[in-house]
Amino acid sequence: MKQSSSPQLLFALTAERTALLKFIALLEREQGMLVENLTDQLLELSEQKSTDALNLNELTEACHALLRKNLSQLGVDAIRAWLETHSPQGLAVWQEILALAERAQRLNRTNGELIQMKLRSNQQLLAILSNAVNKANLYGPDGQTSFSPESGRSLGSG
Repeated sequence: MKQSSSPQLLFALTAERTALLKFIALLEREQGMLVENLTDQLLELSEQKSTDALNLNELTEACHALLRKNLSQLGVDAIRAWLETHSPQGLAVWQEILALAERAQRLNRTNGELIQMKLRSNQQLLAILSNAVNKANLYGPDGQTSFSPESGRSLGSG
């Protein structure tokens, strides 16, 4: 990368870091909603999450495109070495991006686990309710009372 493109890379890295910080805040908000069972607000948040994830991906690709101009491989060691030499400021931002990306990944994994726990709980509750409805079904499909022969009681008997 030419010296003149180093500021361009720094700008791209800074934009990626800013987007990551925003995404992490959104993941933390999502986690709070999951913990507090504010599921009605999750749909709106999931739309924002998708939009922000796409934006973050575009910014990451832009940084990678700038780095590919001088690096044949985008490995962590190669990027670190190149940034140490050509953009010390960029190196600091890039290292922060790595830490933030790891944090975002952990938050997203935890949120996914919370969602799975809620899903299992809802499925169990639905099964319990369905079973209770089947057992307490006092009326048949024809609208007539239907008692199991085991009950031995008729309607109105005490």
